[in-house]
Amino acid sequence: MNKFWIVMSHTYMTRFKTKSFLISTIITLLFVVGVANYQSIFDSFSNDEKTKIAVRDETGEYFKKLEAGVENASEDIDLIAYENFVEIGKKAVENEEYNAFITVNLNANQLPEATYFANNIADSSEQLVIQQQLQQLKIAAATKQAGVNQETITEIYSPVAFNTVALDESAKSTEELSQARGIVYVMLFVLYLSVITYGNMIATDVATEKSSRVMELLVSSVSPVTQMFAKIIGIALLGLTQVGLLLGVGYTLIVSKQDELTGGVFEHFGIQGASPSLFIYALVFFILGYLLYATLAAMLGSLVSRTEDVQQLIMPMIFLIMIAFFIAMYGLSTPGSSLVVVSSYIPFFTPMLMFLRVGMLDIPFWEIALSLGILLGSIIVLAVIGARVYKGGVLMYGKSSSLKDLKKAIALSKKE
Repeated sequence: MNKFWIVMSHTYMTRFKTKSFLISTIITLLFVVGVANYQSIFDSFSNDEKTKIAVRDETGEYFKKLEAGVENASEDIDLIAYENFVEIGKKAVENEEYNAFITVNLNANQLPEATYFANNIADSSEQLVIQQQLQQLKIAAATKQAGVNQETITEIYSPVAFNTVALDESAKSTEELSQARGIVYVMLFVLYLSVITYGNMIATDVATEKSSRVMELLVSSVSPVTQMFAKIIGIALLGLTQVGLLLGVGYTLIVSKQDELTGGVFEHFGIQGASPSLFIYALVFFILGYLLYATLAAMLGSLVSRTEDVQQLIMPMIFLIMIAFFIAMYGLSTPGSSLVVVSSYIPFFTPMLMFLRVGMLDIPFWEIALSLGILLGSIIVLAVIGARVYKGGVLMYGKSSSLKDLKKAIALSKKE
């Protein structure tokens, strides 16, 4: 047992001190700090000055209405009545006295139309606001000409009343689904990135030791099975350290900026007001998903002797997690589809898809227990097979980048 702790601590400390780990952790922490202070950052870059737009209303009746509509739609636009010549107005824009210049006229049907002059028309935000308000004025004028009163037009364009009622009392409400969808969305990305990052780290670590012949010394003093699980746990602790730092910094920022962060991004992703059981399921499926893919990564890493071959050999594992991720993205909108339900019982897809179903639907506990049982059984089976492959694989040298070497590795393990 003492050798297990030695290998585990060595794996942990070696990876912890690497520049890639430290830099990625610092960048991620800065990202978390940036998200927590996004409002202050945006305010510091925003320009408090309003966009000044001169309007020459040749009809004499639309400027006040347009000004009122734009004022309600945007606080950043300031319309200024302009009565000078059009050419002088365009010159004023070129000299940056105004951000833009608009002329409002009547067409052949006595309906308003406008021309927008600006030095740069790439920024369409102001144009869109003004165009929308002019469209409303045109609709009002056209309906007045047709003899239709404004109340009728308002009723026609008002949104249809569409109420949703769940007959199943245990079904989640719209608010609960929105919260769950946000948590599931975040969890899917975290699991996807973690498996790829730390799985690749485990496989590369094993291949690096083999390429430097360190493995020959380790095998003589520590059993390969002990090495494999020590590396898996060591990398897991490394991941928990990184996640713990992120959670610690995130929690500190949430506490210090609780009033500012209420709503916004936290409400959008469902973090605010989500059920505690959802976070528990997230942790359980995350840990089991990591163990499954980490064992597979260690097994595959033991088959190669050069770090250059690692990416090629673990590509099937990457494809598995990618397939699970794509199905999960599809399942966010249709969590009850047959594809999602069936796939949630496939061990390599369970961590993502069963968690998605737990978060989005009210499913019986026996289904969750069954999926967890299959997942745990798969981890045990994979660990047994992986231990045998690892035991023989660490003794294999030379160019090896094919899954056919699994049989050779198992054969070598039987000779030990």
